[in-house]
Amino acid sequence: MATDWPGGYKTRRRQAIIVLDRMIATDILQTLFSVWLVVVIIIVSRKFIKVLEQAVEGQISNETLMKIFGLKTLVAGIEFLPAALFMAILMVLGRMYRDQEMSAISSAGGGSGTIYRAVFLVVFPLSMLAVGLSLYSSPWAEDRMEHLMSQDEQSSDVRGVAEGKFSEYSQGDLVFYVEKISDDKEMHSVFVQQKQGTDLGIINAESARLKDLSDGRYVVFKDGERVQGQPGRQDFIIEQFAEYGVRIEEREASIRFNRAAVKTEVLWHSPISHDQAELQRRISIPLGMLLLSFLAVPLAQISPRGGVYGNMMVGFLIYFSYGNLIRTSQAWIVKGTVSAGMGGFGVNFLMLLIGMVLLARLYGWQWLVVRIKEKVFKWAY
Repeated sequence: MATDWPGGYKTRRRQAIIVLDRMIATDILQTLFSVWLVVVIIIVSRKFIKVLEQAVEGQISNETLMKIFGLKTLVAGIEFLPAALFMAILMVLGRMYRDQEMSAISSAGGGSGTIYRAVFLVVFPLSMLAVGLSLYSSPWAEDRMEHLMSQDEQSSDVRGVAEGKFSEYSQGDLVFYVEKISDDKEMHSVFVQQKQGTDLGIINAESARLKDLSDGRYVVFKDGERVQGQPGRQDFIIEQFAEYGVRIEEREASIRFNRAAVKTEVLWHSPISHDQAELQRRISIPLGMLLLSFLAVPLAQISPRGGVYGNMMVGFLIYFSYGNLIRTSQAWIVKGTVSAGMGGFGVNFLMLLIGMVLLARLYGWQWLVVRIKEKVFKWAY
């Protein structure tokens, strides 16, 4: 493959964005959206199972459930942007090699710089967007999820009541049974058993409804009977009522600390190793997009008979190795084995070195040395 355009390329003024740039950029964006959507749906579906279990147990309300789903989708979408972009570039360039489009570009004088130009017209804006998403949007989403779940935990004693079945709360101390729930959320033929110490209270009512009043949330029962006493004794209290309200005590939410929800400004000024490792994880998302895209261009070269996915397995291996190295460096930072700067620099420098080796394999070491000298000379003068 030729490594540069003919002489006329440098002497004649070139358009800012040519047809080839638009074609490759459009294909990458379309493929990226498809791959990203599939990956995010799979990952969010797996993570959302635990949230659904909490909703079934009444720890999370139905209203909060969809909000958490949206926030988890945002977090997962940001986290897997590098993987989706890496696979999209491999798929698009691999198809171009298979269809001999790369040969046509080479015969017209286009080299590696031509392909990198078109690819990074997409990668640079996306990586800049990923900086804001990773450093600010993702922590906000994590913090919002923690807030919603803690808020629901405080008032979860009567959540998840379903018609036609017994629902247990407070470790079995509170049992609800509702025969029917109408469209306006009114419960009909209600049975409630509540244990308070050694006393047992039972309420049978024709209907009940949740009401939020100024001093808290209440369950208001209508037209029923209340029995309270200690099993084994005969001094039970039996009351008939037209309307009877029971205040739902707000439980103290368990204290959680999710470092992913901490603001980036706090992590930046924190000397704690765990905070530095979390900051490195956030920075690795946009940086990973740049490095993996740099690797994808030479890695996408395949033989015409190799198929679109000829080097996809190698790409998966590189991506998972990169992810594992990032997590390993974070563990070393937490343990104090390496500094935060050295941990992040070492992994990213290794990826850059692998990219150089792939380029040298594609064009030869002599070409790579000449290109580096040209860039250094250009920057120096």
